[in-house]
Amino acid sequence: MDKRLELNPNEVVAFLGKQPRDFTRQDLINFIREKNIQMIDFMYPAEDGRVKTLNFTVNNLAYVETILTEGERVDGSSLFPSFIEAGNSDLYVIPRYRTAFVDPFNEIPTLCFLCSFFEKDGEPFECAPYHTLQRAGDAFYQSTGMTFEAMGELEYYVITDEDPLFPATDQKGYHESEPFAKLNDFRRACMIHVAKTGGQIKYGHSEVGNFTLDGRIYEQNEIEFLPNPVETAADQLLLAKWVIRNLAWQWGLDVSFAPKITTGKAGSGMHIHMRLMRDGRNVTLGNDGKLSEEARRAIAGLMLMAPSITAFGNKNPTSYFRLVPHQEAPTNVCWGDCNRSALVRVPLGWSSGKDMCTKANPHEKPVPMDTTDKQTFEMRSPDCSADIYQLMSGLCVAARKGLEMPVEEALKIAADKYVDMDIHRSENADRLATLDSLPTCCAESAACLEAARDAYEADGVFKPRMIDGIISALKAHHDKHLHSDAKKDPALMRKLVEQYFYCG
Repeated sequence: MDKRLELNPNEVVAFLGKQPRDFTRQDLINFIREKNIQMIDFMYPAEDGRVKTLNFTVNNLAYVETILTEGERVDGSSLFPSFIEAGNSDLYVIPRYRTAFVDPFNEIPTLCFLCSFFEKDGEPFECAPYHTLQRAGDAFYQSTGMTFEAMGELEYYVITDEDPLFPATDQKGYHESEPFAKLNDFRRACMIHVAKTGGQIKYGHSEVGNFTLDGRIYEQNEIEFLPNPVETAADQLLLAKWVIRNLAWQWGLDVSFAPKITTGKAGSGMHIHMRLMRDGRNVTLGNDGKLSEEARRAIAGLMLMAPSITAFGNKNPTSYFRLVPHQEAPTNVCWGDCNRSALVRVPLGWSSGKDMCTKANPHEKPVPMDTTDKQTFEMRSPDCSADIYQLMSGLCVAARKGLEMPVEEALKIAADKYVDMDIHRSENADRLATLDSLPTCCAESAACLEAARDAYEADGVFKPRMIDGIISALKAHHDKHLHSDAKKDPALMRKLVEQYFYCG
């Protein structure tokens, strides 16, 4: 039996004994019958990045077959107001069978699906985030012969009433255990529920940020995923946010994915790890155990496109309160190995060739291992204000740009942007002065996207009206001087935190 099926927490996978990509309509009908499913939910992200839901009662077998085959129509102008006018607004939603899961919250047995959008001519809705990501992935493969895989890190704050016992050390919450971390049980429960929806989790832990304010404890947590095809990676992040919020509501806790919820404390990011796959093998590492030429060329593309990628990954004014020095968040366009001050970080890989397991456990016999699949490179600027699908699409386009450039030009860009120090230390000021800066507000981000839009629209990946809508939404924040104004006015900062507390 496929080891990826054994112990799988997704009830549909466990029952069918199949990989989700192989689910058929008849499989799902059999599951509905055998498990006495009484409702079917269609779920999909709208322009605001949140999950929307459409409920169906299981009336009879014929109706179930109709739902699974034909989908349903919805009001596109309410879901995507920047891209669809009310005068011509209907869209179809069609379930993607591979996303099926049993709702872990609903007492009524409910089978859920993420859906794709289609227009009246039966073709995919060109501004739908998922379809944009499909086009980005297809263009990447057609150009490079490689597939683009990704995984995300979700950072978020959990908030509850203050507990005077075993107080935490302010801003020292990284991997903290009970009793100094009070909400680890909640994170564990979130991880179990995310796994039930099909999310493939790598690990979870408490993060750096913790503080108390007005009698409340704020604890930062992180859940990190395993690499997957980029469309699946985006689906899993979307559902994970939905799960965490639902479970917090049930437990009487509050949760915020906002990039910044107070000054002077760690902000929350949504770092995206990427890897390049050829014929099922990770080619991010070369045969010499060092970062491959392909990976360095892809990173060069990320360096070139980084300012405009903020238009997809940093969508509200508080995003730019996080992108400040000395907070483990990037401010400049550079990359480095194991360097958390860099925009793109190449994390520690398993490339030593040493059998560390046998060293730690001398009674174990050495086992041949190929650990090259673990190597990734990580974009550290995005946060959860992002449209996950647009962000993944933008990263895919940027990496492809680097791979399509003349090889020597791309490698020179990568070499020029490499840093091996904390660029914010005073002794490195000269090197910092040579690096481009990321945008400091939504208005600057919009201008960067406008300047780079041809690259995103190439090969039909991003449609012009989607780019227009994103630029318009960014400009609507009117935040050109907001950062400096909020520094002088604590009341304005509090207002902004409240406004974007539940973003994304």
